[in-house]
Amino acid sequence: MDITGRKLFVRALLEEGVDTIFGYPGGMVTDLMDELYKQEEIRVVLPRHEQALIHEAEGYAKATGKVGVCLVTSGPGATNTITGLADAHYDNIPLVCFTGQVPLNLIGNDAFQEVDIVGMTRSVTKYGVTVRSRKELGRIIKMAFHIARTGKPGPVLVDIPKDIQVQAGDANYPSSIHIRGYKPSEGVHVGQLKKAYKLLKSAHKPLILAGGGVLLGGASAQLLQLVEIMKIPVVTTVMGKGALPNDHPYYIGNSGMHGKYAANIAVSECDVLFSIGTRFNDRITGDLNEFAPKAKIVHIDIDTAAISRNVVVDVPIVADAKLALEKLIEWAEPKNTKNWLEEIRAWDRENPLQMRRDKGMTPQMIMEAVNREFDSCIITTDVGQHQMWATQYLKFGGAKKFITSGGLGTMGFGFPAALGAKIGCPDEQVLCITGDGGFQMNMQEMATAITEGAPVIVCLLNNQYLGMVRQMQQLFYGKRYEATCLRRRIDCPANCKGKNEACPPYLPDFMQFAKAYGAHGIRVEREEDIAAAIKEAKTYTDAPTIIEFLISSDELVLPMVQGGNPMNKMILK
Repeated sequence: MDITGRKLFVRALLEEGVDTIFGYPGGMVTDLMDELYKQEEIRVVLPRHEQALIHEAEGYAKATGKVGVCLVTSGPGATNTITGLADAHYDNIPLVCFTGQVPLNLIGNDAFQEVDIVGMTRSVTKYGVTVRSRKELGRIIKMAFHIARTGKPGPVLVDIPKDIQVQAGDANYPSSIHIRGYKPSEGVHVGQLKKAYKLLKSAHKPLILAGGGVLLGGASAQLLQLVEIMKIPVVTTVMGKGALPNDHPYYIGNSGMHGKYAANIAVSECDVLFSIGTRFNDRITGDLNEFAPKAKIVHIDIDTAAISRNVVVDVPIVADAKLALEKLIEWAEPKNTKNWLEEIRAWDRENPLQMRRDKGMTPQMIMEAVNREFDSCIITTDVGQHQMWATQYLKFGGAKKFITSGGLGTMGFGFPAALGAKIGCPDEQVLCITGDGGFQMNMQEMATAITEGAPVIVCLLNNQYLGMVRQMQQLFYGKRYEATCLRRRIDCPANCKGKNEACPPYLPDFMQFAKAYGAHGIRVEREEDIAAAIKEAKTYTDAPTIIEFLISSDELVLPMVQGGNPMNKMILK
């Protein structure tokens, strides 16, 4: 018996195990929404903006390990998802985004709310397609989920014209799919891996660089086992944070632009850099000519295109991180790295990661309180100074998960991602670390948090500036704070050099904002009130809580490497 495309759409979602879809209605998806209304197995979450919608799907996917699913209408509904698709593309988050489209006979005629969303997103999706035949609908949806979750995960876009949604056709949904030319790596080249192991075994100063691919591949346990057998120190990228428990004696810290001093020096001094699941972007390498200059470099990545794209490596290995580490464990033997570890620890003692404690409440104090108060939780961040402080001072691994926007660096990501994580994992405590700038980019999602019963805790570090850009203006642009002061008004002096007694009041009042939405608000100005505020927030399970921490606008993220410089040339004070 034939069924409509809209019925097959819902059947396909159920067959794929979808339990939640983040959707925003509009003319070209009304039929699909109507069909979703008729069933009870799939929860439809209504955000307040499509950009927030796709970040919520990202948070859901990262927290649950499932494919995040979105549904938006054509035109502006579709274009509002582009930032999220790019974010998911760079951070390898499995998403399937369904967009409505005008009927086939109107495509190309500049119809109302018609855009070529497939063309627009081609560079930031694993695959994108407009369904042009009802008989192809089931196969394309099956293909979309398969591509999104296999190999290096990523976003897939399926554009469904309105007439395809209502047209009758085959009711069958395929149980499997074969895609010619799409063959994700499923094994490991043993010969290449043996070359890598020989380098590791003979090294005097070996170092493992763990990226987000370790977490994506579910390889944290294998990394821990290898490290403990061979006694090799580990540094991580921002996206690799938590790949090894952060309190492990062989974990040094994050490397990169705002990495730990000891971690960056270790990269510069090691003789073998064994990297797993990282793209070697500029935030990790700095000046490519000076990156790991003394090292032979091994690079394990599931994506062939990522290897030797930025850093030319000595031993390339295309493999799943978990499979590669499991094979290495079979060969692994203990190494004597005592002297090398002591050298690294001496660098750490020389320039420890530490903020001053004699000038009031600091971001480090806030992060340390979060460490003490939460043994198990999911923490999301927005993008900016607070994100870097979180990666520097929060401890992850084990029962704590970390979700952030790494590759694209998307302000407005943190709060909706936290909501998606909470919706996907309702029994987990979910925190969002955000700044006053980033939070305002998607603060309308407080309505979604209330209506969906997602009582997340928002730790809002308010320095009254767009802090990361202000930091660059302070260090490199003569304190010319153009377009970064969030208190600035049209009648402020043109050459203002920073906060002073004449400054107008800050807007908005986040405590009144919380109250307006029926959420809880707590304002903290002193170090001694940090712990009590967090404890109080944990008691509120009926609605979200905003804890507004009023921090100094002069706080900087240090160490810092100026763009284009070698990673061992750090600004420390």
